[in-house]
Amino acid sequence: MPKAVLPLLLYSNDMTKRIKIAEILRTEPLNATIQVKGWVKAFRNNQFLALNDGSTSANLQVVVDFENTDPAIIDRLKFGAAIRAEGLLIESQGKGQKVELKATEIEIYGDCNPEEFPLQPKKQTLEFLREKAHLRFRTNTFAAVFRLRHKLAFAIHKFFDDRGFVYLHTPVITASDAEGAGEMFRVTPCRWKMYRAANRATSTFRRIFSNARPTSPFPGN
Repeated sequence: MPKAVLPLLLYSNDMTKRIKIAEILRTEPLNATIQVKGWVKAFRNNQFLALNDGSTSANLQVVVDFENTDPAIIDRLKFGAAIRAEGLLIESQGKGQKVELKATEIEIYGDCNPEEFPLQPKKQTLEFLREKAHLRFRTNTFAAVFRLRHKLAFAIHKFFDDRGFVYLHTPVITASDAEGAGEMFRVTPCRWKMYRAANRATSTFRRIFSNARPTSPFPGN
């Protein structure tokens, strides 16, 4: 079995034909020939494949024609594999989804060896996912967390942008004295509390881990 290949992006020569799963589930273009790309989340009965491309937390069911599909392709449809599927979008005959893609063509972009891929199609502990930060967004839990965090961060930035504030990255105060950087700043006591980035998961630590500090030289109306 080929070793795990984990492409971060799904490229092809005909990107114009691809439709994101979020758009498909929102518009439901029945009886349209479409193309989707994503990662296999589940494959059961050698026929029903759950595909996710990261555009939404919901999966698109892809129906594989078992009798007319190359057995070598079916054998490579493992959890985590990156694929392209093309076919007709029809009304689903089963429960759990309104539409499904009746695939006429499937292409494997990247194989995934279940014996080597860290994530498995089961519930993962937060402690385990903390050690796999580059893959944790593939799980439902962190996909929801990052989407919520995105909305909150966007709303905060928009709030201040609408009021004329400029977002900038302030210099990092560090003990490193490389190239004389240690002589640029002098730290004086202030009333703000400083927190250490400890390896803990308490509610207090999570609240202060990320924040925004708006500053105005002329406060007031």
